[in-house]
This record gives sequence, C-alpha cells and structure tokens, in this order.
Amino acid sequence: MRGTLIASLVTACLAAPGALAAESYPVRPIRLIVPFAPGGGTDIISRLLGARLTDRLGQTIVVDNRPAGSGILGADLVAKSAPDGYTLLCAYSSLASSALLFTRLPYDPIKDLAPIILVATSQLVLLASPALPATNVKELIAYAKANPDKLNYGSSGPGSTPHLATELLLSMAGIQMTHISYKGIAPVITAQLANEVQLSLTPVAISLPYMKSGRLRALAVGGLTRSVTIPDVPTVNESGLPGFEVIAWYGMLAPAHTPRALIERLNREFRAVIALPDINRNLLEQGLDPAPGTPEQFGALIKSDMEKWGAVGKRLGIKLD
Repeated sequence: MRGTLIASLVTACLAAPGALAAESYPVRPIRLIVPFAPGGGTDIISRLLGARLTDRLGQTIVVDNRPAGSGILGADLVAKSAPDGYTLLCAYSSLASSALLFTRLPYDPIKDLAPIILVATSQLVLLASPALPATNVKELIAYAKANPDKLNYGSSGPGSTPHLATELLLSMAGIQMTHISYKGIAPVITAQLANEVQLSLTPVAISLPYMKSGRLRALAVGGLTRSVTIPDVPTVNESGLPGFEVIAWYGMLAPAHTPRALIERLNREFRAVIALPDINRNLLEQGLDPAPGTPEQFGALIKSDMEKWGAVGKRLGIKLD
C-alpha cells in the first residue's frame, strides 16, 4: 500500500510541471513553420487558423515560410527545436510520402515530431495547361504516347505527394513525362500558366480559381469518389486507370518530447478554431475537408502513408537524395 502511494505521488509530481506549463501557455509568440512557399495549402491554412488562434491564446502566431528541400528544411527546423510548444509545423502529406524514399533524411517523422492534429484533407486534381490538347485522361494518355518525352509535369519537390502521385499515374498509364521540381505548389501553378509545365496534380484548394477562370483545365481528381467542390470532374479511377487513389492532407506537429499536456492543449485549441462556422465554411469553400481528430489518429495516418508510399516508391524504383 505504502509503495503504491509513493509511486502515485511520484507520478503526480512528474506530471505536474507539464500540466502547469499547459495552463500558463503561451507567454510569448508562437512560431508556425510553413515548409513551402507562400500561396500554397500549408500557407493558407496556417494564416487562416493562426489569426483566430492568436485571438484565443492572446499571443501572436507568427507564420514563418521556409520553402526548400521538398519541405525538409522546415520540418527539420521544428524537429530540432525546443519541445516547449513555441515552434510548430504545418505539414503537408509529403512529410510522410517521402520519408522512406530519401537515402538521407535529417529527422525521423515518427521519432522526432509529435502529431498534434490533422486539420484537413484535400483532393488532388489533375490540371492541364490550355496548350495541352487533352480534355480528359484518355486523351492525355493518347497524346503522351504519341509525343513521348515532350511533356513536363511540375511538383512541389522530389518525394512530395504530387511528385509520387504523378509518377504512379504515369506508371499505371504507361507514359513518360519530365519532372520539374519547384519550392511549393504556388510556383508550380505559375509555371503551368506560363506553359513551362503542361501537367500537375494539385490540391483542389489551390486549383479552384484557375479552373473557374478557365486558365487551367481539370482532367480528373485523385480520390476514389468525386470532389464535392467540383462534382462535374471525374476521378482518375473512373477515367481509365482503376485503383488510382491519392488524397492530400494538412496537419500540425510539434517537436518530439513536447509535454503531453501541451499537445492536448494545442489539440483542443486547434479543434475549437476549426469548428468556428466561418473557418469551417472557409475551408470547405477552398476545397479543404475539415478532419480534426486526436493526436493518435493523426500519428496513425502518418505511419500508414509512410508505408503506402514507401512501397509505391520501391515498386517504381524511386530513390531520393
């Protein structure tokens, strides 16, 4: 009995500092690292949620764009930061998709980062520049086969979800294109408008204005079901490549060893912001499906995506330096 009482007291004492820190947190501005160029999905989400989180916490959320290395630079910066809740990461699904494909990665997404919350998911849409004479996937495949190695596609970097998803699509279709890498999705769109690249797999959230204006053409979406935002656009799966499925996601993480009480506090705060009617509506209008859950659920998604894309990369012979 005495031993059990002592053990309980020790546990309570050890837990107390984390709980007290969570109660008083934050006492200074919080830096939210966006590992891609401004204008992309991670940037949009960070600024949208950051403004309302500032109101709730009484401290400024500073959005810090670090666009380099397929998001690796920003993720590594957070992984090596103090686990005190003052440096957070807004991650894209590339965090998981590329992890097992790099021969050298300066951090481990599972061991060095702590999941806070999955914010939203987004369909990827297969976008074609107007100069490309294809209005659907079958026409794209036929044109690519008739013009081998004459088409370029863009992505937000080697190992990014758009990169791997496009390579999977090309493999399934039996066609070839040249990959051109950029520091984010927004620069890919800019390049596509200039016809530097003719094709991209881009989150619906970023693609909508260009599809609506007719400056870029939507050929298909990557999910197994059609997007609620653009229901008239068919899926790749129903357009001649059965089994093709890719969904992008966005989520928040902290450095590993951040106290559990702080992770739970941040999870509650982000959930509260995402649930605000105007924030929820704004996300949906931009083609983002709010998907908040527990840190454990987000962690399971990261592991699942690492396994899925690791297997795809191995099958396609993709290795990244």
